[in-house]
Amino acid sequence: MKLRTIINISIGVGMSSVDCRSLCGAARVHSPCPVTYNCLMRRASLNTFRLAGVVGTLWLTGLWGCVTEAPTVPQPVDARMILVAGRAVAVITGDRERRFGPEVRQVELLHRQTDVRYSVTVEANDKAFAFFLPAGAYEITRVQISEGPFLSMAQLSSSFSVGDEPIAYVGTWRFGVDSPRYGRMVLVSMVSENDARQQAEDKIREQFPALAGESLMTVIPLPAETETRLYEVLPYPRYPKYFQRHVW
Repeated sequence: MKLRTIINISIGVGMSSVDCRSLCGAARVHSPCPVTYNCLMRRASLNTFRLAGVVGTLWLTGLWGCVTEAPTVPQPVDARMILVAGRAVAVITGDRERRFGPEVRQVELLHRQTDVRYSVTVEANDKAFAFFLPAGAYEITRVQISEGPFLSMAQLSSSFSVGDEPIAYVGTWRFGVDSPRYGRMVLVSMVSENDARQQAEDKIREQFPALAGESLMTVIPLPAETETRLYEVLPYPRYPKYFQRHVW
């Protein structure tokens, strides 16, 4: 009877790549060996994480790289520019929240006639906005919600049209963010409030004197209420892995 001696050599997490390569080179002489397998698996895992990071960066670049910032002053273009005014609000609807409250970072609009995307930067939890857009039909496609170092994104599908009026009031866009958990949701409601409309009118008269005599036409995006999934956007904040047990 022949007896075989099996020696298992474990490679620690703190072992450097130089040590790993030395062991791998020495182990290839007596291959197959657990050392060679562990080293190759370690290299493959590192390459996989690096590739995932590159793919995630390219994905985010593709989503927001071709977006045009909506101008806050009239632009010298041939198409008629319409002043769009409203308000964006972000609140927590659950019983738990992070250290930093939710804020509306950006809202993306798609011009259906030209397929040009415009981004509206808010960066606040409650803020009025006013920007110029060419006349046409628009779809609210995405929203970014930030909570300190955390960033989330949700897909939307509300739409509205502007073109017959010099000033369009699109109402208050309220984003009700669920508590941090797996399968997080955001409730979007778009309503017209008299107080917010009056504040928007006063702001327009102050910032745009040429439009002070124009009346506001209320255009509420439809559907005015919807609920959709809120996805966490990588890269995740640089916290220890123990606190990254799941992605919300």
